[in-house]
Amino acid sequence: MTIKDITNCIEEIAPLKYAEDFDNVGLLIGQYQTEVTGVLVTLDTLEATVDEAIQKNCNLIVSFHPIIFGGLKKLNGNNYVERVVLKAIQNNIAIYATHTALDNSKNGVSAKIAETLGLENTKILMPKSGIIKKLSTFVPKENANNLRDSLFKVGAGAIGNYTNCSFTSEGVGSFKGGENSNPVIGSKGSFTEIAETQLNLTYEAHNEAKILACLFKEHPYEEVAYELQTLDNKHQNIGMGMIGELPKAMNENDFLKFIKKTMKTACVRHSELLGKTIKKVAVLGGSGSFAIDVAKAQKADAYISADFKYHDFFKAEQHILLADIGHYESEQFTKNLLVEYLTKNFTNFAPALPTSRIILSDNSTNPIYYI
Repeated sequence: MTIKDITNCIEEIAPLKYAEDFDNVGLLIGQYQTEVTGVLVTLDTLEATVDEAIQKNCNLIVSFHPIIFGGLKKLNGNNYVERVVLKAIQNNIAIYATHTALDNSKNGVSAKIAETLGLENTKILMPKSGIIKKLSTFVPKENANNLRDSLFKVGAGAIGNYTNCSFTSEGVGSFKGGENSNPVIGSKGSFTEIAETQLNLTYEAHNEAKILACLFKEHPYEEVAYELQTLDNKHQNIGMGMIGELPKAMNENDFLKFIKKTMKTACVRHSELLGKTIKKVAVLGGSGSFAIDVAKAQKADAYISADFKYHDFFKAEQHILLADIGHYESEQFTKNLLVEYLTKNFTNFAPALPTSRIILSDNSTNPIYYI
């Protein structure tokens, strides 16, 4: 089994197209065709993580955070990033990062927090736009159903919880083949009119390559006429954060004690207590101050995230309870999520890669300590 087999599996739930523009995701070190001896899954890749991979004979580290975030101009080992990269290269260890691709997944970081807290009726807190695209193409009427059904099979026509969605319209197409043409209908140099069907299908951006490959394969014309458009519609199943409900409402003090214990954090920084019960809860793994106003707009009673600054707490404005549980603490179960997912999906690949070779890192990479 190669690194590409592993990363293809991960990208089924966290396509790299989902990642934010500022991020650095994908295979950071290594080559996709390398055979995998073992996979070490971690939140961060530090020197100790590479040492652990060496000790456990894992030549692929799947890391949530990317060790290479900004540009690297030198590799002299003068800081922790350079030392990690050097050690990984010297020991033939590949590093792959998911970060905001997994943040934006409906089965990703925030979904794991919601699951850990037992939230029900969950949905994406901040649905992402720019992910839905539309294909329009023109095909002879008698070929329309076959082409449409073929496109359905590779992911076209998907809208939220629905599949096989399309719109068709009938019309007359015309063309005239040039000297080097080889028209399927009509003849070279002659003006031809034909009854055509226009097919319109939406799709998720990460499926574009296979949808276009299918279009070119199944379309009968030598020259395929098609249009691609990026839509502003928000995708209800892709985006940052989750919002849901506790099985039973709690008072604020009990709620804060509950998240402190459940999320295994030594400290919960929170905004002013309002004397209200907590039922509807929004969560977002990592630095989440940018979503405070969204959580308020969705009438959440509490919002759990991390890295709130002093002035962020004023944004509660007596409408919501803000709880900062720590960056590491909010994302700590992410590596468990990835191990569970890979183990489940690679059962049938043994003995090429036994599930025992998908290993959860033992090391805590939390750089923050409490007294």
